[in-house]
Amino acid sequence: MTFSPATLSVAGEILDNVAYQRDAAKPILGRDSELADLAEHLGLRGEPRSRAVLLAGDAGVGKTRLIAELTDQLSAAGWVTMVGHCLDFADAALPYLPFSEIFGRLTTTDAELAALLAEDHPALTHLQPGRRMISGTAERPSENLDRAELFDAVHGALEKVGSSAPLLVVVEDVHWADQSTRDLISLLFARSFDSPVSVLASYRTDDLHRRHPLRATVAEWTRLPGLRRLQLGPLPDAYVRRLVGGLQVGAMSERDLHTIVARAEGNAFFAEELTVASEMGSEGLPDDLSDLLLVRLDRLGDSAKQVVRAASCSGRRVSHILLSQVVDQDDEELERSLRAAVESNVLVQVGVDGYAFRHALLAEAVYDDLLPGERGRIHAAYAQALSSRVVDGTAAELARHARAANDLDTAIRASISAGRDAMSVGGPDEAARHYEAALDLLSDPKREVPVGLDPISLVVDAAEAVTASGHPQRAVALVEDQLRHLSTDAPARDRARLLMAMATAASLTDVPTGALEAMTEALSLIDDEPTPLRAKLLSALALANAQRGRDEEAARHAAEALGLAQQLGLPRVVADATTTLAGIDERGGDPDAARTALEQIVVLARSQGHTGAEMRGLFLLGGLHHERAEYEEAQRIYALAESTALAAGRPWAPYGFDGRMMGALTAYQRGLWDDALAMADYSGQSPPQLPEAMLNAVKMLVAAGRGDRATLRFFEQSRPLWEREGLLALVGGAAAIELYGQDGDITAMLAAHDDVVANATRIWQEFFAGRIRLSALVLGQLASAVVTARVSDRHVLMAPVAGLVTAVEGVRQRIDKRKQPLGPEGVAWLARSHAEHLRLRWLADIDPPHEQDLVAAWEEATTAFTVMGHPFETARSQARLASVLRAMGRTSEARENALAARHTARQLGAEPLLAELGQLGAGSGREVDSRRNTELTTRETEILTLVAQGRSNGEIARQLFISPKTVSVHISNILAKLGAASRTEAAAIGRRDGLLPDQLPAR
Repeated sequence: MTFSPATLSVAGEILDNVAYQRDAAKPILGRDSELADLAEHLGLRGEPRSRAVLLAGDAGVGKTRLIAELTDQLSAAGWVTMVGHCLDFADAALPYLPFSEIFGRLTTTDAELAALLAEDHPALTHLQPGRRMISGTAERPSENLDRAELFDAVHGALEKVGSSAPLLVVVEDVHWADQSTRDLISLLFARSFDSPVSVLASYRTDDLHRRHPLRATVAEWTRLPGLRRLQLGPLPDAYVRRLVGGLQVGAMSERDLHTIVARAEGNAFFAEELTVASEMGSEGLPDDLSDLLLVRLDRLGDSAKQVVRAASCSGRRVSHILLSQVVDQDDEELERSLRAAVESNVLVQVGVDGYAFRHALLAEAVYDDLLPGERGRIHAAYAQALSSRVVDGTAAELARHARAANDLDTAIRASISAGRDAMSVGGPDEAARHYEAALDLLSDPKREVPVGLDPISLVVDAAEAVTASGHPQRAVALVEDQLRHLSTDAPARDRARLLMAMATAASLTDVPTGALEAMTEALSLIDDEPTPLRAKLLSALALANAQRGRDEEAARHAAEALGLAQQLGLPRVVADATTTLAGIDERGGDPDAARTALEQIVVLARSQGHTGAEMRGLFLLGGLHHERAEYEEAQRIYALAESTALAAGRPWAPYGFDGRMMGALTAYQRGLWDDALAMADYSGQSPPQLPEAMLNAVKMLVAAGRGDRATLRFFEQSRPLWEREGLLALVGGAAAIELYGQDGDITAMLAAHDDVVANATRIWQEFFAGRIRLSALVLGQLASAVVTARVSDRHVLMAPVAGLVTAVEGVRQRIDKRKQPLGPEGVAWLARSHAEHLRLRWLADIDPPHEQDLVAAWEEATTAFTVMGHPFETARSQARLASVLRAMGRTSEARENALAARHTARQLGAEPLLAELGQLGAGSGREVDSRRNTELTTRETEILTLVAQGRSNGEIARQLFISPKTVSVHISNILAKLGAASRTEAAAIGRRDGLLPDQLPAR
């Protein structure tokens, strides 16, 4: 047998220079049970045994990675591991290649042992790499070797190695092994060893077509007593997610991550390749991966290739009868072609009459490899078979094939039918895609509208589907585009319907820009006749007015819509109008009436199957309880809104997702932080961009409470979305203020506050209610920062205070003018903002408040948060109240509040609060010797250090949380002990005698 130079070059590189390469930094994922099983089977943690193992799995599923981890563990336990590889040389396979690699490497790593083995077993010299290469200089044997002698030599050599230490021999990729190598492995599997020698062989299951030579051999191996066959299946999705997360360089949306996980189908190699492609901005298959997949087709004949290529146009799966209508082959030839494809592991049989590609990416690769004309012809054949009803199929299938075949009229009708079908079974994402595809086909001005098709209804349906899928802003843009291109001579009714669709979608966003104006214009375009359209317009106009705070107009339009809807028998309009009236009642100071009305609406909407009205009613009802701080009931109702959306297949739809979001925020407020994180976890759910960002904001809140700065990336990533959702900026901004403040980055904290306020002002108004909370948080961080700030820097910290206080007062005055007062949450944050302001002035020693006023303010804030039911903010208020009480000398009260705060902080894992409490407990008065064994106590040393910095008694008292009187007493004692006549002299003595730090903190 001869070998080409290229083959020998590759073989030489493998034999002379192979070292098992892998990224040791990457942890093995999802294979713990398999790894433990192998370790147990080999006796890693007990008495080493002689075992035979057959490891099987598809290409890229992780066999090599598992073997690497196993050999690492064995090596760490003192085992010897030898690894050899089979290579794909097609018909030019090199006999015994993996064993040449094994013994060839041994001559490099342990030349003395290799020489001893060669001396005891001379036949091994025939496997030396240098003897097998054309360019090799080693002397070649003059006589051919009997195979039995070589087998005995290999077995004896391995026995010898195993006598010194347990040995594992690994032969990878046996599907490429030559017959001689397979025979040698068979011998090693079958013949026992006296010393602990185990043999593991791996192969690709997807390469074992029906006629593969290894197929029969594997069957023989599995019948051997004691052989363990381990089939490595696909990785679970959770581990693929972690793998992709570890590979990605930049930020990746959950939707993109979900797509990669779904396409990889548990194959680690595919996941890695798709991740790299995604990082490079490519959504298709990487060329290298595509080429690798298409290699499988090379072994098929022309007829089988034709069938596989036709099947790829159907997607992942195709029925036998449909394929028979598309492929120009008689029944007998088609069966032969399919059998060949199945035996080659390209297709697998599914059910009794279908076939699917072994892997979805293989279908993609084959489809991408089709020529444009070839692809069009195949799709046309599919469309003909489906539209003629010769073969039954779905409208979605017909739409796809018709569009690819350029049969656009058929594609439009089928897309609309597919959209309606998807909406009927709770698939708004799919419906939106179908409707938008139809609109795209109709966008050509030269194309005539198919007979019987109403384009306006199509736009309205598309906007509804897009909104239900969680993209109301996109729905607004979609309708606006249609309005811009609406013919000037179009009927007024058509424009009115489009305006209503646009306004309806806009009213479901946080920025309902133009909704009121659009609805007003729409109503003016139709006559006063009592029609369903008029009832719907009146109801939508009522909502638009209510969102602008125009309650009188809203109530008038809602009442008219309600009456008209009852007259015409329009239950959905009845529910919508009644819900709007209930919301007006709530704002008008009659929450009990609003609650009763909303409860009735929910029951009615549920009985009528009006999912949108049911979700809206539940969300508003939950909000009513939330406003009263009835958090447990609010969370229960929010969960109902979410579950209703899920049951309807609309997890990201307005009101349904809002229920989930508010449920998570409520859990955070209740101190159920782990529950909040669970509700905010969207792993594997593929959310739209805005819902994903909003759930990330909830994660930020918990992270801020626990001191995890890593989530600040969510804040920066969300900025482009603020203009679409004020709550996103508000929640994320509150967390960012805390996180930046904890880091001492006051500049970034103030910038975050100002950016959030500016955005929320554009969306809502200047003095929005959430501004109280933002101001309180900033004041609190400034107060904490002023304690250690240099005197020269204090003006910087105090500069924004006046504006913050003015903002709080502006919000308070605005709320006082409305009929409904602040709820428990607003009351708590208002009290907190006042207490933080007083604390800041007290610590900065700038217009300090009376101590009793300071205590009273913090007692009020603590009580308010207790009433609100916010454990974390209650604990934080208790901690700051304790610091004030301690400074007043009220130590028992201070201790009581500090203990309560510490208990809550530990339950929540609130590390920053625990650190704050730790500072409060520092300096307990325990006496220690100074470095010169002076008589100064620890507290006196602390105070002398601050005196040397030029701090006043008031400043020292605030920093150490003690009273100024106590500071004065300590200073008198210090002067007496040091024999100093003044504070300045005491500081000088302290420096001279080494009682102070070598470098004092900057003042």
